Amino acid sequence: MAFMHFDESMKILEEQKIHHYKTRRMPLMEARGYVLAEEIVADRNSPEAPTSAMDGYAIRFEDQAKGRLKISGINPAGNSRLEELRPGEAIKTFTGSLMPPGSDTLIPIENVTVEGEEIAISEPVSSGFSVRPVGENYAKGERLMSRGTPLEYPQIGVLAGLNHSQVTVYSKPRVAILATGSELLELGETQTHAGQIRSSNNYTIEAIVQGYGAEALQMGCVGDDRQSIAAAVDNALQQADIVVSTGGVSVGDFDFVKEVVANLDGAELLFKGVRIKPGQHIMVARRGDQFIVALPGFAYSSTVTALLYVVPLIAKLQNRGNPIERVRAVLEEPFVKRAKKAEFTACNLRLVDGFYRVDFEGKKVGTSAILTNMLGAVGLLYTSEDEASKDAGEEVEVLKLF
Repeated sequence: MAFMHFDESMKILEEQKIHHYKTRRMPLMEARGYVLAEEIVADRNSPEAPTSAMDGYAIRFEDQAKGRLKISGINPAGNSRLEELRPGEAIKTFTGSLMPPGSDTLIPIENVTVEGEEIAISEPVSSGFSVRPVGENYAKGERLMSRGTPLEYPQIGVLAGLNHSQVTVYSKPRVAILATGSELLELGETQTHAGQIRSSNNYTIEAIVQGYGAEALQMGCVGDDRQSIAAAVDNALQQADIVVSTGGVSVGDFDFVKEVVANLDGAELLFKGVRIKPGQHIMVARRGDQFIVALPGFAYSSTVTALLYVVPLIAKLQNRGNPIERVRAVLEEPFVKRAKKAEFTACNLRLVDGFYRVDFEGKKVGTSAILTNMLGAVGLLYTSEDEASKDAGEEVEVLKLF
């Protein structure tokens, strides 16, 4: 079996096109955590007229030279009947108020002393001080957000300011998760012999799926039986946009997942086997706008490959880029390259004085089953198959997970 270069598998994934995106219209305050499916263009200027940015007095800039100005009125926020400012006068104006006609500068309260019906200027300001110009926030016709923008608090606030009570978003992809293996026990199920292990991969992947903006469907554990696996995959495809399985993709006598997926009606096998550590037996297929991702069974392997292959597909179905950021970091201790493959090694990732730093304190060296290596402020140190071991002080690339 010929294994593919990691970069080639990523290129294949990136080149996949979605033919029909699923979208929905929903109330703005329910849209946080969704991804925008429409262009947002400003239909007005913000602000629409010069506006005060502080409490103070609206004046003409050149009148500061007089030293003292007559207070001719008061201008609260929301006032629409604006008195025109005459030379030598000042109008008390509050934060958010429209600037009176004839004024061009706002002198703060702190810069003046009120003496009867006049202000004495103790500290002059520059022309236009504390005046928000027309369109300072955004200008009419300006594109503010593109399709594929995740909606968080800044986007919600801007949309509210534009009077968008509803917004069109991409539906959250539904990800069906099933774990294969006759040795697996569900949560709460009693262990009867040492050959049984607790199923955890499906719960790890559910947490990943939810954390990266999709809905998870737990399909339970399936024994190492070709018919049972085929029925479970078919059932999952009837409900989900992405089907993720764990286990059954290696070369053992009871590894049936790869065979079941390869024989799915209408399915296109995108790749099977990638030169990566962990998780080289990863398999990805497609049927229409649905994807099937078969992950290895070891806990660390399935977790890493879910991050590498499932997360980008979740993002793709929402017309956005891969949300997992790659950063440059400095090694604080040597790194030993263990395989001529693309390696993803759990590491401690810390930001120190503006620079990311990496060490491996508490990280165990062993099989691809050690999920506890993912505990803590962890990243995945990426080394390509062409790279060698590295010395302390060298710069490396890390997938930033948290």
